[in-house]
Amino acid sequence: MHARFAKMRSMLFSMLLFLLAIGVILGGAAVFTNGVEWMGRRLGISDGAIGSILAGVATALPETLIPVIAIFFGDSKAEADIGTGAILGAPLMLSTLTIPLMAGFLLLLARMRKRADHFTLDYHAVRLDLNFFLPAYAVAFLVAFMPIPALRYAAAAGLFLMYLWYVKIHLASGEVSETELEPLYFARKVGHPATALVTAQAITGLGMLIGGAHLFVHAVGDVASGMGVSPLILSLLVAPIATELPEKMNSLLWIYQKKDTLAVGNITGAMVFQGTFPVSVGLLGTAWNLDQASLISVTLPIVATVFLLALIHTTGKWQPRMLVLPAFLYAGYIVYLFVH
Repeated sequence: MHARFAKMRSMLFSMLLFLLAIGVILGGAAVFTNGVEWMGRRLGISDGAIGSILAGVATALPETLIPVIAIFFGDSKAEADIGTGAILGAPLMLSTLTIPLMAGFLLLLARMRKRADHFTLDYHAVRLDLNFFLPAYAVAFLVAFMPIPALRYAAAAGLFLMYLWYVKIHLASGEVSETELEPLYFARKVGHPATALVTAQAITGLGMLIGGAHLFVHAVGDVASGMGVSPLILSLLVAPIATELPEKMNSLLWIYQKKDTLAVGNITGAMVFQGTFPVSVGLLGTAWNLDQASLISVTLPIVATVFLLALIHTTGKWQPRMLVLPAFLYAGYIVYLFVH
């Protein structure tokens, strides 16, 4: 009885650490992103670069730092599995859950007569994002079948260069963000905060992200051990929902405001980053020997992306009702994990 009580107490403590880690990560992301945006203004970078590149990468840091910390600073296979799960989980969630949620929210608003029941999009930009993500993630899938070091390293370098190419094309497009920056968190009542404060806030946010990622890795390992669940599976499902989905709630707000291009670009742009840089981390830091569940988690975003591109090529637009369909891939995967 005493042993069972001690185990339950340990499990409860691990769960509290887990929730604390998520809170620290999300708080750090908000602090860092806000600081980076202001730093971009200080450096004279365009609004488009701040919003799409600096802020986009900054908000992806939680999902990126978790595998970096787990893979390069961990000392066990369980921690490496946590890192791999975090890498694979984000593209899966974005393509098969977040996009359907966005489409479903649009349909709900249309039923409530808050807006039209169709997207108003820059489909050229959407195709650009998806056409970058698809070959990048296909590389991650193919290398898993022959993960020899030389091939992994070459693929990692190629994916990193591909993202730099994507950034160059995006910056050259001349797109400018019309959104205004929120006040600096460290100086909310100051219209033009000092550069030292901006730098201090960015460094503080980065420290919170790193500390939260460390705590998350250890907490997930403890929770998985207590529940008898694979650390890879737990991190694959939990890490992206905890760190990515709250940020992507911005897309729902933009859908409500009828800013469809911003809403969709927020998701497809994140897919490009998540399909390149974090995957490079996995290719460099692990053997990339993916099991069946992991291979399926890579396959589903590829299938969803092919479907999304096919809709544009065949009909010239996205129909919200059709965009709900990839959610069945996510639901089916959840069922598969529980069954197997």
